[in-house]
Amino acid sequence: MIESGNGRATTIKLAEHRVFSDSFKPLYNQGMSLVEEAAEYLDGEGRAEAKHLTPAGSALYAAESMRLTTRLMQLASWLLLQRAANSGEMTREQVAAEKSKVRLDTHSPQEQASGWPDLPEKFRSLVMRSMRLQDLVRRMDEEVYGGAPPQAEEAELFGNNPVFEQITLLKTAFGHR
Repeated sequence: MIESGNGRATTIKLAEHRVFSDSFKPLYNQGMSLVEEAAEYLDGEGRAEAKHLTPAGSALYAAESMRLTTRLMQLASWLLLQRAANSGEMTREQVAAEKSKVRLDTHSPQEQASGWPDLPEKFRSLVMRSMRLQDLVRRMDEEVYGGAPPQAEEAELFGNNPVFEQITLLKTAFGHR
């Protein structure tokens, strides 16, 4: 909080400032670069590396690839909406209505999954970087637009339940709420 000239305290939301100013550009560029990097990897080098995995590793790679792709597409949607608001193409109210369709809760078992260390290093790095970006965007989203989405509340109730995570992933993949 800062004190304004009239003696009243004013709260400055740093996330809101970052989303609705020129300081948004680096976050946007980082997110879109990660989307592009992941797409290139999964379509090329990752496809070749996946052929050398064990059957269990291949299954984990396939599941994590789907989560990674879903997560990055949701992040790209959020970033594009914020860019539209930042450039004046959409109002904050329009963005808030549209962003309710964006899910920032794609989980990943990461290190807890059996076989995680056997996955290609570059792939694991992409997953971890996407998770960090998702966490940052989710915190910013909650600060700018308020409250956690219902999916996050469900996740708190069910914890790290792999069945719940699979159901959430399937709902995300098929667009159900």
